[in-house]
Amino acid sequence: MSSSDAYAALPQPCRDWLGDRTIEEAECIIADMAGISRGKAMPWRKFMQGGRSYLPVSIFYQTITGDYADLEGMSDQWTERDMLLTPDMTTATAAPWANDVTVQVIHDMTDLDGAPIPVAPRNVLRRVMSLYAEAGWQPVVAPELEFYLTKINTDPNEVIEPPIGRTGRRGIGRQAYSMSAVDEYQSVIEDIYDYAEAQGFEIETIIQEGGAGQLEINVGHGDPITLADQVFFFKRSIREAALKNGCFATFMAKPMQDEPGSAMHIHQSVLDAKTGRTVFADQAGKPTGLFYGFLAGQQDNLPSLISLLAPYVNSYRRYTTEDAAPINLEWGRDNRSTGLRIPISSPEALRVENRVAGMDCNCYLAFAASLAAGLIGMKAGATPRPEIEGEAYQLPRALPRSLHEALDLLKNNPAVVETLGEEFCTVYLAIKRQEVEEFLQVISPWEREHLLLNV
Repeated sequence: MSSSDAYAALPQPCRDWLGDRTIEEAECIIADMAGISRGKAMPWRKFMQGGRSYLPVSIFYQTITGDYADLEGMSDQWTERDMLLTPDMTTATAAPWANDVTVQVIHDMTDLDGAPIPVAPRNVLRRVMSLYAEAGWQPVVAPELEFYLTKINTDPNEVIEPPIGRTGRRGIGRQAYSMSAVDEYQSVIEDIYDYAEAQGFEIETIIQEGGAGQLEINVGHGDPITLADQVFFFKRSIREAALKNGCFATFMAKPMQDEPGSAMHIHQSVLDAKTGRTVFADQAGKPTGLFYGFLAGQQDNLPSLISLLAPYVNSYRRYTTEDAAPINLEWGRDNRSTGLRIPISSPEALRVENRVAGMDCNCYLAFAASLAAGLIGMKAGATPRPEIEGEAYQLPRALPRSLHEALDLLKNNPAVVETLGEEFCTVYLAIKRQEVEEFLQVISPWEREHLLLNV
Protein backbone atom coordinates (compact mmCIF):
# COMPACT_ATOMS: atom_id res chain seq x y z
CA MET A 1 0.00 0.00 0.00
CA SER A 2 1.47 3.34 -1.02
CA SER A 3 1.58 6.28 1.35
CA SER A 4 -1.04 8.16 -0.65
CA ASP A 5 -3.33 5.10 -0.71
CA ALA A 6 -2.98 4.64 3.03
CA TYR A 7 -3.87 8.25 3.76
CA ALA A 8 -6.78 8.12 1.31
CA ALA A 9 -8.17 5.13 3.21
CA LEU A 10 -8.31 7.10 6.47
CA PRO A 11 -11.70 8.52 7.52
CA GLN A 12 -12.03 12.28 7.11
CA PRO A 13 -11.92 13.07 10.86
CA CYS A 14 -8.58 11.29 11.10
CA ARG A 15 -7.20 13.22 8.13
CA ASP A 16 -8.46 16.48 9.62
CA TRP A 17 -6.66 15.72 12.87
CA LEU A 18 -3.44 14.86 11.06
CA GLY A 19 -3.29 17.98 8.94
CA ASP A 20 0.22 18.21 7.49
CA ARG A 21 1.76 15.89 10.07
CA THR A 22 3.13 12.47 9.24
CA ILE A 23 1.85 9.39 11.04
CA GLU A 24 4.64 7.76 13.01
CA GLU A 25 2.95 4.75 14.60
CA ALA A 26 -0.03 2.47 14.03
CA GLU A 27 -1.82 0.56 16.77
CA CYS A 28 -3.44 -2.64 15.45
CA ILE A 29 -6.07 -3.35 18.09
CA ILE A 30 -8.98 -5.61 18.99
CA ALA A 31 -11.35 -5.72 21.95
CA ASP A 32 -10.72 -8.65 24.29
CA MET A 33 -13.38 -10.43 26.34
CA ALA A 34 -13.35 -7.65 28.93
CA GLY A 35 -13.68 -5.00 26.21
CA ILE A 36 -10.12 -3.73 26.70
CA SER A 37 -7.75 -2.89 23.85
CA ARG A 38 -5.18 -5.50 22.88
CA GLY A 39 -2.96 -5.73 19.84
CA LYS A 40 0.33 -4.60 18.38
CA ALA A 41 2.03 -1.27 17.79
CA MET A 42 4.25 -0.84 14.76
CA PRO A 43 5.84 1.92 12.70
CA TRP A 44 3.37 3.39 10.22
CA ARG A 45 5.65 2.50 7.30
CA LYS A 46 5.50 -1.15 8.39
CA PHE A 47 1.69 -0.97 8.64
CA MET A 48 1.49 0.50 5.12
CA GLN A 49 3.30 -2.50 3.68
CA GLY A 50 0.15 -4.49 4.31
CA GLY A 51 1.80 -7.68 5.53
CA ARG A 52 -0.16 -10.23 7.51
CA SER A 53 -0.56 -9.69 11.24
CA TYR A 54 -1.54 -12.32 13.79
CA LEU A 55 -2.57 -12.71 17.42
CA PRO A 56 -3.18 -15.97 19.30
CA VAL A 57 -6.85 -16.78 19.78
CA SER A 58 -6.03 -17.71 23.37
CA ILE A 59 -6.34 -14.07 24.44
CA PHE A 60 -10.09 -14.71 24.39
CA TYR A 61 -9.66 -17.58 26.85
CA GLN A 62 -8.27 -15.41 29.66
CA THR A 63 -10.08 -14.39 32.82
CA ILE A 64 -9.98 -10.81 34.12
CA THR A 65 -7.02 -11.82 36.33
CA GLY A 66 -5.01 -13.02 33.33
CA ASP A 67 -5.38 -16.73 34.04
CA TYR A 68 -6.58 -19.09 31.34
CA ALA A 69 -9.91 -20.86 31.65
CA ASP A 70 -9.87 -24.62 31.36
CA LEU A 71 -11.98 -25.36 28.29
CA GLU A 72 -13.01 -29.00 28.29
CA GLY A 73 -13.41 -30.49 24.84
CA MET A 74 -11.37 -27.82 23.05
CA SER A 75 -8.34 -29.84 22.00
CA ASP A 76 -6.54 -26.88 20.44
CA GLN A 77 -6.77 -24.61 23.49
CA TRP A 78 -3.10 -24.92 24.41
CA THR A 79 -1.79 -24.85 20.84
CA GLU A 80 -2.65 -21.13 20.83
CA ARG A 81 -3.45 -21.09 17.13
CA ASP A 82 -3.11 -17.78 15.36
CA MET A 83 -5.95 -15.65 14.12
CA LEU A 84 -5.48 -13.31 11.19
CA LEU A 85 -5.98 -9.59 11.80
CA THR A 86 -7.34 -7.48 8.95
CA PRO A 87 -7.57 -3.71 9.45
CA ASP A 88 -11.01 -2.14 9.28
CA MET A 89 -9.88 1.23 7.98
CA THR A 90 -13.30 2.78 8.62
CA THR A 91 -12.38 2.65 12.34
CA ALA A 92 -8.99 4.38 11.99
CA THR A 93 -8.80 7.23 14.46
CA ALA A 94 -6.36 9.31 16.43
CA ALA A 95 -4.65 8.32 19.65
CA PRO A 96 -4.33 11.97 20.72
CA TRP A 97 -2.74 11.21 24.10
CA ALA A 98 0.27 9.48 22.51
CA ASN A 99 3.64 11.26 22.41
CA ASP A 100 4.10 10.39 18.74
CA VAL A 101 1.55 10.95 15.97
CA THR A 102 -0.35 7.68 16.33
CA VAL A 103 -3.39 6.17 14.62
CA GLN A 104 -5.33 3.27 16.15
CA VAL A 105 -7.19 0.85 13.90
CA ILE A 106 -9.65 -1.85 14.98
CA HIS A 107 -9.02 -5.14 13.19
CA ASP A 108 -11.34 -7.92 12.07
CA MET A 109 -10.51 -11.38 13.40
CA THR A 110 -10.66 -14.50 11.23
CA ASP A 111 -8.97 -17.87 11.07
CA LEU A 112 -6.37 -18.47 8.39
CA ASP A 113 -9.11 -19.49 5.94
CA GLY A 114 -10.99 -16.25 6.43
CA ALA A 115 -13.80 -17.54 8.68
CA PRO A 116 -14.75 -15.18 11.55
CA ILE A 117 -13.44 -16.14 14.99
CA PRO A 118 -16.72 -16.97 16.80
CA VAL A 119 -15.47 -16.08 20.30
CA ALA A 120 -14.34 -12.55 19.36
CA PRO A 121 -16.80 -10.07 20.92
CA ARG A 122 -17.02 -7.87 17.82
CA ASN A 123 -17.87 -10.95 15.77
CA VAL A 124 -20.57 -11.97 18.27
CA LEU A 125 -22.26 -8.61 17.69
CA ARG A 126 -21.82 -9.06 13.94
CA ARG A 127 -23.53 -12.44 14.19
CA VAL A 128 -26.58 -10.89 15.89
CA MET A 129 -26.63 -8.08 13.33
CA SER A 130 -26.66 -10.63 10.49
CA LEU A 131 -29.70 -12.33 12.02
CA TYR A 132 -31.51 -9.00 12.02
CA ALA A 133 -30.47 -8.45 8.39
CA GLU A 134 -31.86 -11.86 7.40
CA ALA A 135 -35.23 -10.72 8.76
CA GLY A 136 -35.01 -7.41 6.89
CA TRP A 137 -34.40 -5.32 10.01
CA GLN A 138 -31.73 -2.83 11.07
CA PRO A 139 -31.30 -2.21 14.82
CA VAL A 140 -30.24 1.17 16.16
CA VAL A 141 -28.73 1.86 19.59
CA ALA A 142 -27.69 4.84 21.68
CA PRO A 143 -25.62 4.24 24.84
CA GLU A 144 -25.29 6.34 27.98
CA LEU A 145 -21.90 5.97 29.67
CA GLU A 146 -21.59 6.39 33.44
CA PHE A 147 -18.23 6.31 35.20
CA TYR A 148 -16.38 7.59 38.24
CA LEU A 149 -13.34 9.78 38.58
CA THR A 150 -11.44 8.64 41.66
CA LYS A 151 -8.37 9.46 43.67
CA ILE A 152 -5.28 7.60 42.47
CA ASN A 153 -5.38 4.21 44.17
CA THR A 154 -2.34 1.93 44.06
CA ASP A 155 -3.25 -0.33 46.99
CA PRO A 156 -6.17 -2.72 46.42
CA ASN A 157 -6.66 -2.89 50.20
CA GLU A 158 -7.51 0.81 50.36
CA VAL A 159 -11.08 1.97 49.77
CA ILE A 160 -11.81 4.00 46.65
CA GLU A 161 -12.29 7.75 47.23
CA PRO A 162 -13.47 10.60 45.00
CA PRO A 163 -10.71 12.87 43.67
CA ILE A 164 -9.96 16.40 44.83
CA GLY A 165 -11.66 18.91 42.56
CA ARG A 166 -10.55 22.38 41.51
CA THR A 167 -11.87 23.87 44.78
CA GLY A 168 -9.50 21.64 46.75
CA ARG A 169 -12.42 19.66 48.18
CA ARG A 170 -13.30 16.04 47.66
CA GLY A 171 -16.35 15.30 45.49
CA ILE A 172 -19.77 15.12 47.15
CA GLY A 173 -22.39 12.57 46.14
CA ARG A 174 -26.15 12.86 45.60
CA GLN A 175 -25.76 16.00 43.46
CA ALA A 176 -27.17 14.75 40.15
CA TYR A 177 -27.20 17.32 37.33
CA SER A 178 -25.19 19.79 39.41
CA MET A 179 -23.22 22.12 37.14
CA SER A 180 -20.95 23.02 40.05
CA ALA A 181 -20.04 19.34 40.42
CA VAL A 182 -19.24 19.18 36.70
CA ASP A 183 -17.07 22.30 37.03
CA GLU A 184 -15.09 20.61 39.84
CA TYR A 185 -13.52 18.31 37.24
CA GLN A 186 -13.45 20.79 34.37
CA SER A 187 -9.88 20.00 33.31
CA VAL A 188 -10.64 16.29 32.89
CA ILE A 189 -13.85 17.04 31.00
CA GLU A 190 -12.06 19.47 28.67
CA ASP A 191 -9.52 16.79 27.81
CA ILE A 192 -12.32 14.27 27.19
CA TYR A 193 -13.90 16.75 24.78
CA ASP A 194 -10.56 17.37 23.07
CA TYR A 195 -9.86 13.66 22.68
CA ALA A 196 -13.36 13.03 21.33
CA GLU A 197 -13.00 15.84 18.78
CA ALA A 198 -9.62 14.52 17.65
CA GLN A 199 -11.19 11.09 17.09
CA GLY A 200 -14.21 12.47 15.25
CA PHE A 201 -16.70 11.48 17.96
CA GLU A 202 -19.56 13.74 18.97
CA ILE A 203 -20.57 14.02 22.62
CA GLU A 204 -24.17 15.08 23.06
CA THR A 205 -24.07 15.85 26.79
CA ILE A 206 -21.92 15.44 29.90
CA ILE A 207 -23.71 15.54 33.25
CA GLN A 208 -22.96 14.94 36.91
CA GLU A 209 -24.58 11.71 38.05
CA GLY A 210 -25.66 10.84 41.59
CA GLY A 211 -22.31 9.62 42.92
CA ALA A 212 -19.34 11.62 44.18
CA GLY A 213 -17.15 12.16 41.13
CA GLN A 214 -19.60 10.25 38.92
CA LEU A 215 -20.17 11.54 35.38
CA GLU A 216 -22.33 10.48 32.46
CA ILE A 217 -21.61 10.94 28.76
CA ASN A 218 -24.37 10.60 26.18
CA VAL A 219 -23.52 9.93 22.55
CA GLY A 220 -25.74 9.88 19.48
CA HIS A 221 -27.71 6.93 18.11
CA GLY A 222 -26.59 4.79 15.21
CA ASP A 223 -25.41 1.43 13.93
CA PRO A 224 -24.62 -0.93 16.86
CA ILE A 225 -21.17 -1.96 15.60
CA THR A 226 -20.17 1.65 14.96
CA LEU A 227 -21.44 2.71 18.39
CA ALA A 228 -19.72 -0.24 20.11
CA ASP A 229 -16.47 0.80 18.43
CA GLN A 230 -16.98 4.31 19.80
CA VAL A 231 -17.65 3.11 23.35
CA PHE A 232 -14.55 0.92 23.08
CA PHE A 233 -12.50 3.99 22.08
CA PHE A 234 -14.23 6.23 24.63
CA LYS A 235 -13.28 4.03 27.58
CA ARG A 236 -9.62 4.31 26.72
CA SER A 237 -9.89 8.05 26.01
CA ILE A 238 -11.60 8.76 29.34
CA ARG A 239 -8.97 6.78 31.24
CA GLU A 240 -6.19 8.70 29.49
CA ALA A 241 -7.84 12.08 30.18
CA ALA A 242 -8.16 11.18 33.87
CA LEU A 243 -4.55 10.05 34.17
CA LYS A 244 -3.37 13.27 32.51
CA ASN A 245 -5.09 15.14 35.34
CA GLY A 246 -3.83 13.03 38.22
CA CYS A 247 -6.83 10.78 38.87
CA PHE A 248 -8.32 7.48 37.78
CA ALA A 249 -11.43 6.86 35.69
CA THR A 250 -13.16 3.61 36.54
CA PHE A 251 -16.00 1.80 34.80
CA MET A 252 -16.41 -0.66 37.65
CA ALA A 253 -20.11 -1.21 38.33
CA LYS A 254 -19.91 -0.45 42.06
CA PRO A 255 -16.54 1.05 43.03
CA MET A 256 -17.62 2.77 46.26
CA GLN A 257 -19.74 1.20 49.00
CA ASP A 258 -21.95 4.19 49.81
CA GLU A 259 -22.31 5.56 46.28
CA PRO A 260 -24.58 4.45 43.43
CA GLY A 261 -23.30 2.14 40.72
CA SER A 262 -22.45 2.96 37.11
CA ALA A 263 -24.73 1.78 34.31
CA MET A 264 -24.60 1.79 30.54
CA HIS A 265 -28.21 2.37 29.56
CA ILE A 266 -28.88 1.16 26.02
CA HIS A 267 -31.60 2.83 23.94
CA GLN A 268 -32.78 0.43 21.22
CA SER A 269 -35.02 0.66 18.18
CA VAL A 270 -35.39 -1.32 14.96
CA LEU A 271 -35.81 -0.03 11.40
CA ASP A 272 -37.07 -1.64 8.23
CA ALA A 273 -33.86 -2.23 6.28
CA LYS A 274 -35.47 -1.23 2.96
CA THR A 275 -37.47 1.84 3.95
CA GLY A 276 -35.40 3.07 6.88
CA ARG A 277 -38.57 3.60 8.89
CA THR A 278 -39.15 2.26 12.37
CA VAL A 279 -40.93 -1.07 12.72
CA PHE A 280 -41.90 -0.13 16.29
CA ALA A 281 -44.70 2.27 15.27
CA ASP A 282 -47.34 2.07 12.53
CA GLN A 283 -48.42 4.88 10.21
CA ALA A 284 -50.89 6.09 12.83
CA GLY A 285 -48.04 6.34 15.35
CA LYS A 286 -49.24 3.41 17.46
CA PRO A 287 -46.86 0.74 18.82
CA THR A 288 -46.76 -2.35 16.61
CA GLY A 289 -46.70 -6.04 17.39
CA LEU A 290 -42.97 -6.02 16.63
CA PHE A 291 -42.45 -3.38 19.31
CA TYR A 292 -44.28 -5.48 21.87
CA GLY A 293 -42.46 -8.60 20.66
CA PHE A 294 -39.10 -6.88 21.17
CA LEU A 295 -40.19 -5.73 24.62
CA ALA A 296 -41.38 -9.23 25.56
CA GLY A 297 -38.13 -10.71 24.26
CA GLN A 298 -36.23 -8.42 26.63
CA GLN A 299 -38.38 -9.50 29.57
CA ASP A 300 -38.17 -13.19 28.75
CA ASN A 301 -34.51 -13.47 27.81
CA LEU A 302 -32.46 -10.75 29.52
CA PRO A 303 -32.31 -12.77 32.78
CA SER A 304 -30.46 -15.46 30.78
CA LEU A 305 -28.19 -12.80 29.29
CA ILE A 306 -27.51 -10.82 32.43
CA SER A 307 -24.01 -12.30 32.76
CA LEU A 308 -23.05 -10.35 29.62
CA LEU A 309 -24.60 -7.14 30.94
CA ALA A 310 -23.27 -7.65 34.48
CA PRO A 311 -20.12 -9.71 33.87
CA TYR A 312 -18.32 -9.65 37.25
CA VAL A 313 -19.04 -10.52 40.85
CA ASN A 314 -19.00 -6.81 41.67
CA SER A 315 -21.68 -6.11 39.04
CA TYR A 316 -24.48 -7.48 41.19
CA ARG A 317 -23.81 -4.98 43.99
CA ARG A 318 -25.33 -2.31 41.72
CA TYR A 319 -28.84 -3.78 41.67
CA THR A 320 -30.24 -2.11 44.77
CA THR A 321 -33.34 0.05 44.97
CA GLU A 322 -31.56 2.43 47.36
CA ASP A 323 -29.31 3.48 44.46
CA ALA A 324 -32.13 3.76 41.87
CA ALA A 325 -30.95 0.68 39.96
CA PRO A 326 -33.46 -1.78 38.47
CA ILE A 327 -34.19 -5.07 40.21
CA ASN A 328 -36.63 -6.48 37.64
CA LEU A 329 -37.60 -6.24 33.97
CA GLU A 330 -40.97 -4.55 34.18
CA TRP A 331 -41.63 -1.83 31.64
CA GLY A 332 -43.26 1.58 31.73
CA ARG A 333 -43.48 4.82 29.79
CA ASP A 334 -41.11 7.45 31.19
CA ASN A 335 -40.66 5.34 34.32
CA ARG A 336 -37.08 5.21 35.59
CA SER A 337 -37.86 2.63 38.28
CA THR A 338 -38.36 -0.07 35.63
CA GLY A 339 -35.64 -2.17 34.04
CA LEU A 340 -37.15 -1.38 30.64
CA ARG A 341 -38.16 2.25 30.15
CA ILE A 342 -40.00 3.72 27.17
CA PRO A 343 -38.73 7.32 26.91
CA ILE A 344 -40.91 10.21 25.78
CA SER A 345 -40.48 10.48 22.01
CA SER A 346 -42.14 10.89 18.66
CA PRO A 347 -43.50 7.69 17.07
CA GLU A 348 -40.49 7.53 14.71
CA ALA A 349 -38.15 7.59 17.70
CA LEU A 350 -40.08 5.01 19.76
CA ARG A 351 -37.49 2.94 21.57
CA VAL A 352 -36.79 0.64 24.51
CA GLU A 353 -34.20 1.73 27.07
CA ASN A 354 -32.44 -1.19 28.72
CA ARG A 355 -31.45 0.12 32.16
CA VAL A 356 -29.96 -3.16 33.37
CA ALA A 357 -26.52 -3.13 31.71
CA GLY A 358 -23.58 -2.08 33.87
CA MET A 359 -20.75 0.12 32.63
CA ASP A 360 -18.30 -2.69 33.39
CA CYS A 361 -19.67 -4.70 30.47
CA ASN A 362 -17.97 -5.35 27.15
CA CYS A 363 -19.96 -2.99 24.91
CA TYR A 364 -19.94 -5.41 21.94
CA LEU A 365 -21.33 -8.22 24.07
CA ALA A 366 -23.84 -5.98 25.86
CA PHE A 367 -25.28 -4.72 22.57
CA ALA A 368 -25.30 -8.26 21.18
CA ALA A 369 -27.05 -9.64 24.27
CA SER A 370 -29.70 -6.94 24.50
CA LEU A 371 -30.48 -7.01 20.78
CA ALA A 372 -30.52 -10.83 20.78
CA ALA A 373 -33.16 -10.83 23.51
CA GLY A 374 -35.36 -8.48 21.52
CA LEU A 375 -34.86 -10.40 18.28
CA ILE A 376 -35.98 -13.68 19.84
CA GLY A 377 -39.16 -11.99 21.05
CA MET A 378 -39.86 -10.34 17.68
CA LYS A 379 -39.49 -13.60 15.80
CA ALA A 380 -41.72 -15.43 18.27
CA GLY A 381 -44.42 -12.75 18.29
CA ALA A 382 -44.15 -12.71 22.06
CA THR A 383 -46.38 -10.61 24.33
CA PRO A 384 -44.96 -8.56 27.23
CA ARG A 385 -46.40 -8.35 30.69
CA PRO A 386 -48.74 -5.39 31.31
CA GLU A 387 -47.18 -1.96 31.69
CA ILE A 388 -46.29 -0.85 35.21
CA GLU A 389 -47.90 2.44 36.18
CA GLY A 390 -46.26 3.00 39.56
CA GLU A 391 -42.91 2.28 41.18
CA ALA A 392 -41.35 -0.98 40.01
CA TYR A 393 -39.01 -1.06 43.01
CA GLN A 394 -41.97 -2.24 45.07
CA LEU A 395 -42.31 -5.38 42.92
CA PRO A 396 -40.41 -8.64 43.49
CA ARG A 397 -36.81 -8.91 42.37
CA ALA A 398 -36.50 -10.79 39.07
CA LEU A 399 -32.83 -10.30 38.23
CA PRO A 400 -30.21 -12.85 39.34
CA ARG A 401 -28.52 -12.00 42.64
CA SER A 402 -25.11 -13.33 41.61
CA LEU A 403 -22.91 -14.07 38.62
CA HIS A 404 -23.05 -17.77 39.44
CA GLU A 405 -26.85 -17.78 39.18
CA ALA A 406 -26.71 -15.72 35.97
CA LEU A 407 -24.37 -18.21 34.31
CA ASP A 408 -26.76 -21.08 35.04
CA LEU A 409 -29.53 -19.13 33.33
CA LEU A 410 -27.38 -18.57 30.24
CA LYS A 411 -26.42 -22.22 29.99
CA ASN A 412 -30.04 -23.34 30.17
CA ASN A 413 -31.51 -21.03 27.50
CA PRO A 414 -31.01 -22.78 24.13
CA ALA A 415 -32.51 -19.92 22.09
CA VAL A 416 -30.00 -17.48 23.54
CA VAL A 417 -27.07 -19.88 23.07
CA GLU A 418 -28.04 -20.46 19.45
CA THR A 419 -28.36 -16.73 18.77
CA LEU A 420 -24.98 -15.80 20.25
CA GLY A 421 -23.19 -18.94 19.07
CA GLU A 422 -22.51 -22.16 20.96
CA GLU A 423 -18.71 -21.89 20.87
CA PHE A 424 -18.77 -18.36 22.24
CA CYS A 425 -21.16 -19.33 25.05
CA THR A 426 -19.01 -22.35 25.98
CA VAL A 427 -15.89 -20.19 26.29
CA TYR A 428 -17.68 -17.37 28.07
CA LEU A 429 -19.24 -19.68 30.64
CA ALA A 430 -15.87 -21.31 31.38
CA ILE A 431 -14.15 -17.95 31.85
CA LYS A 432 -16.81 -16.52 34.12
CA ARG A 433 -17.14 -19.67 36.24
CA GLN A 434 -13.40 -19.60 36.84
CA GLU A 435 -13.59 -15.93 37.85
CA VAL A 436 -16.29 -16.78 40.39
CA GLU A 437 -14.13 -19.55 41.84
CA GLU A 438 -11.12 -17.23 42.05
CA PHE A 439 -13.21 -14.61 43.87
CA LEU A 440 -14.47 -17.16 46.40
CA GLN A 441 -10.88 -17.85 47.43
CA VAL A 442 -10.43 -14.24 48.61
CA ILE A 443 -11.21 -13.44 52.27
CA SER A 444 -12.81 -9.99 52.53
CA PRO A 445 -12.33 -7.34 55.25
CA TRP A 446 -15.99 -7.85 56.25
CA GLU A 447 -15.30 -11.51 57.02
CA ARG A 448 -12.22 -10.67 59.06
CA GLU A 449 -14.02 -7.93 60.98
CA HIS A 450 -17.21 -9.79 61.82
CA LEU A 451 -16.27 -13.47 61.83
CA LEU A 452 -12.71 -13.64 63.12
CA LEU A 453 -13.58 -13.32 66.83
CA ASN A 454 -17.38 -13.56 66.82
CA VAL A 455 -18.10 -17.06 65.55
